Amino acid sequence: MSKWASLVAGCALLLAAPAFAQSAKPRNYGIGTPATPQQIAGWDIDVRPDGEGLPPGKGSVKDGEKLFLERCAACHGEFGESAGRWPQLAQGKGTLATNDPVKTVGSYFPYASSVFDYVRRAMPFGDAQSLTNDELYAVVAFVLNLNDIVDDKFVLSKETWNQVKMPNADGFYNDDRETAEKAFWNKNPCMKDCRAPVKITGHASVIDVTPDDKTARKGGVE
Repeated sequence: MSKWASLVAGCALLLAAPAFAQSAKPRNYGIGTPATPQQIAGWDIDVRPDGEGLPPGKGSVKDGEKLFLERCAACHGEFGESAGRWPQLAQGKGTLATNDPVKTVGSYFPYASSVFDYVRRAMPFGDAQSLTNDELYAVVAFVLNLNDIVDDKFVLSKETWNQVKMPNADGFYNDDRETAEKAFWNKNPCMKDCRAPVKITGHASVIDVTPDDKTARKGGVE
């Protein structure tokens, strides 16, 4: 075969390769089955802060109070104050900047969707996702009322969602350390103005950064 004939044959193989690759069947590992649209819909229940994704339905604070006492108070207390070791849901305003912050729906959560989504997916404890849409709206409305975010006549729904104003909505911001603090970054540790003589005996890249008792003294800064 001449040089040109070999070149033409090689080009033909290269041109044919994509067609062959496209015709290859997907690999099947014999594990599981493709998710059905119904199965996907069962997991696709997230709600955005602006209310996108909310289900149909509505629930009042009054109806939510009855449900809360029946389904939630055993763990969270009748007024969201917590029962035993279970999480506190209400109050805690003004504590986030203290040495003992109380993180509740009213003091900490930035969006109503945070509590709505959690209750929808995980509550009541031991019987998750057993609430109907109307019951879900009602319980969340009552929790908001416990935190003085809505009044006792409020009815939560897709239409009234944007009326809810969370107290700590402005308490969260994007992590900007890469720009705001980059001027302070230094690969070489400061070794000046220390209270006592110091020396570097190891680096985290070559030692266990969470050593046990046997390795605790093998490296670090003394």
